[in-house]
Amino acid sequence: MAMAVHICTNFLHSTHTVPSSLRPYPANPSSTTVVRTRISCLSSSSSSPRMDPQTKFMEFPHVSAPIRDLMLGLVSSVETHLGSSLLPCSLPPDVQYYQNPNGNAEGTVFVRSAIPSSPVDFILGSWINCKLPSGGALNIASLSTYLKPSTNAPNFLIEVIQSTPTSLVLILDMPPRKDLVLYPEYLKTFYEDTELDRHRQLLEKLPEVTPYSSPSLYIRALISPTAILVRIEAEAGEITRIDEIIRDNLSPIANEMIEVWLSLCASVDKEVGEAEMAYLEKRDLITKTKTIEIDLGANIPRLFGQEIADRVLGVLRGVFNV
Repeated sequence: MAMAVHICTNFLHSTHTVPSSLRPYPANPSSTTVVRTRISCLSSSSSSPRMDPQTKFMEFPHVSAPIRDLMLGLVSSVETHLGSSLLPCSLPPDVQYYQNPNGNAEGTVFVRSAIPSSPVDFILGSWINCKLPSGGALNIASLSTYLKPSTNAPNFLIEVIQSTPTSLVLILDMPPRKDLVLYPEYLKTFYEDTELDRHRQLLEKLPEVTPYSSPSLYIRALISPTAILVRIEAEAGEITRIDEIIRDNLSPIANEMIEVWLSLCASVDKEVGEAEMAYLEKRDLITKTKTIEIDLGANIPRLFGQEIADRVLGVLRGVFNV
């Protein structure tokens, strides 16, 4: 979420002309029928599902159908695997769905914390729609998972930032929670033995895919050496091609990575010692604090105003325990 908001505000407040490959496109809701997965945060009693904040997150109303299917599938995989260890979403309605007074930016936050015995701390999903002064919109969908200091395994992150029907940025990673130079066995267990880097290598063989460098040095320091940060651009008018890449290339990679995370990280407690647990607590706290202060705290007020930002960030500080 933090990475995507940082990118979004760069577009919103840039005084330069947006390159043609990244110019926003008007909303174009797909008529494709999407099979809706069950989500524990749904409210069956709402008389107006469209405006029910608990259903908003799972709508992904502004992204393309293949991206919507990808995100729904990932959330479903996490919920199915973790099952009853996840508590219901209990965020305030005005945090689950919010929009700025001008109506040109809206967003959702979806959080499910885990029971005390689980190595999972919580899962966090969101989408943001930012209408740009030049017309059209920048649409973002993200899902992150966070583990407790009782395990040293990596977290999981995916963010999809779509700026036109034929262009998007993908951030997909299992961010490490230990120094990979000081702990080479950590690098071997989670990144070498799992062969995560082959996904990036295969994806970058596609002519439409080029590496993407985040403008944030902090983000670049946070990710793993196998992180997938790419820009995907098809020729103008080739909307079906970008949809094919999402469906045939991105989705299988993301689904395989979430399965690796679920089986290797979320389901196994690494039995860390007291010293390592203290290290993980300190590192996790710094990471979460920086996410709030540097990225979200600086950018959400620009998009939604200070009052809404204070409300949303206040709840997120409670979730992050910072």
